[in-house]
Amino acid sequence: MKTNYLNWLLLLAFSIGIIGAGLLMYDEIKTTNVCPKLLGIPACYIIFFCFMIPFFAHIAKGKNIIYFLFTGIAFVIALIASIMQFTGLGECPKTDNGTPMCYYSLLLFTILIFLKRIIMKNKKTIANNV
Repeated sequence: MKTNYLNWLLLLAFSIGIIGAGLLMYDEIKTTNVCPKLLGIPACYIIFFCFMIPFFAHIAKGKNIIYFLFTGIAFVIALIASIMQFTGLGECPKTDNGTPMCYYSLLLFTILIFLKRIIMKNKKTIANNV
């Protein structure tokens, strides 16, 4: 029961992230000047795919290494972007209320990593008790 509840929370976090990053990516496609670039690639594209790939890995009950690889990459990008935003060395896209979106990305990827670890631990505990 607890794992089912955690799975729903995980899917909610994915939904928020995919919709947010997808809308930002759409804005980038329309205006080409919304997202900062990483090696010439808009960061919102990278973040969007770092939501999508782990989402499908989770749904398909695929390899956890793929899940953690892509959530980890996005976590590091969001952490660096958040530090740069906070120190004034960089500029993240902002929400309508002025909150930098990199802060939300950092929060969401932290939640995705944390929840997946708890779900894995719960499944291992359940398997050991059977």
